Amino acid sequence: MFLELDFRSHTPIYVQIVERIKHLVGPEALKPGQQLPTVRQLATDLRVNFNTVARAYRILDEAGVISTQQGRGTFVLDPPLPENAKRMRDAALDTITRSYLLETHRLGFEPEEVEANVENMLARWRNEGSPPDEQ
Repeated sequence: MFLELDFRSHTPIYVQIVERIKHLVGPEALKPGQQLPTVRQLATDLRVNFNTVARAYRILDEAGVISTQQGRGTFVLDPPLPENAKRMRDAALDTITRSYLLETHRLGFEPEEVEANVENMLARWRNEGSPPDEQ
């Protein structure tokens, strides 16, 4: 499985893995029932920590994208029903937001600083039609 990661990105590696796998799931790349590499194998292939891949797989499993079966492996699930898609999207947004807030707290930012920054970025997104690029 080919995944390309950006190690200079501010997006955590586990989030990049989650998003890349979600993007690959479909009729052209990763089909329902297809087995994914083991956590250890993917970590070795990507040259990242085992725990990073395990976290990404756990998020994908909780979102219903994959299923990890003890002793058998990890497999791509059928696409979610439309009524479950919103729940899955909301769960992904919640995961990304929590990660962002934990990181800003770890770096010592106050909630007001984070709020002002997010509001500024959202305003730029609305004005430009897409999120601001990384700088």
